[in-house]
Amino acid sequence: MEEEKKETKITEEELLDKMLRMQADFENRRKRQEREKQDFVRFANESLISELLRVMDDFERAIDSAKNTNDAKVLVQGIEMVRADFQGILKDNGLKVIDPQGQPFDPEKHEAVEHVEDAEHPDNTVLEVLRKGYELNGKVLRPAAVKVSNGKEEIIEDKEEEKEEDK
Repeated sequence: MEEEKKETKITEEELLDKMLRMQADFENRRKRQEREKQDFVRFANESLISELLRVMDDFERAIDSAKNTNDAKVLVQGIEMVRADFQGILKDNGLKVIDPQGQPFDPEKHEAVEHVEDAEHPDNTVLEVLRKGYELNGKVLRPAAVKVSNGKEEIIEDKEEEKEEDK
């Protein structure tokens, strides 16, 4: 009987030891994952920032060049080249311009800043883009600020109502 108690006690101690080790392993794994997550967040944009440094270098060269020339055309060309490079980097990293000109108004991607009566376009058509919008990998970062038509249907209805009122 006493032997059984000793075996039971040994088994209990072994199980307790295993449980404590597993708990410690679990806690260590959790801490390691948290550190890895923090490192990922801190360095997630590292490759993008490295690419953007190229644009910074180009801007610095353009500024230095502008100081040494009076030719505005050359300066504009240089800035346009830097902008094209910058846009290429952003596009390669998933950025897309929202260009809704002439498209139906979409409140998910557009912000109506102004409504204009316009008999030439259907109701809720984007007439003008006042500020570009952007999507990053399908998620809207900034909606496009747009001027939207109050189309000919409304204008026609208003005219019909005026005619009926005149009668």
